[in-house]
Amino acid sequence: MQGAVLERYEYRKERTRRKIRSIATTRPRLSVCRTLKHIYAQIIDDGNSKTLVAASSLSPDFKGKLKAGGNVAAAEAVGALVAQKALAQGIKDVVFDRGGHVYHGRIKALADAARKAGLNF
Repeated sequence: MQGAVLERYEYRKERTRRKIRSIATTRPRLSVCRTLKHIYAQIIDDGNSKTLVAASSLSPDFKGKLKAGGNVAAAEAVGALVAQKALAQGIKDVVFDRGGHVYHGRIKALADAARKAGLNF
């Protein structure tokens, strides 16, 4: 039974990615990757296949400032940093790609912090 659930999850994730990439032709994509220890965010231009901005809980900006990289506080800090870097490059509008993860907890905290810092999605 576990294999069937995993197949459905992978299918849903791939279907969502295709839809987001089709929308992201006009706007860059804010992609989020979450692991147990850290959280990563990058803004990608799918038209040119280039990463425009990247931030993570491993960034040198957070050296000694974050107690742990896998909590909500770290996600908020990463969201604010990626938004700050994007605004510095003139990127305001993005498409949010949660990477197949449920919009809850750290993913939501990162998204809210990025919105609060000035990104529109």
